[in-house]
Amino acid sequence: MSLNDAHAFAFSLASTLMVAIVIFRAGDGSLSVLPANEYDGDSSEIIREIDPFAS
Repeated sequence: MSLNDAHAFAFSLASTLMVAIVIFRAGDGSLSVLPANEYDGDSSEIIREIDPFAS
């Protein structure tokens, strides 16, 4: 997934589910998104966190 696609997908998930979403780099180098409370990987792999409650 490209960085632009990951941002769009993460923003959509965050606003729909109303939870914080992280964009992270997976072990194979690809980007993925996941709710922040479900992410248990290395924090250095997180590219961005999208929080729907942040102003």
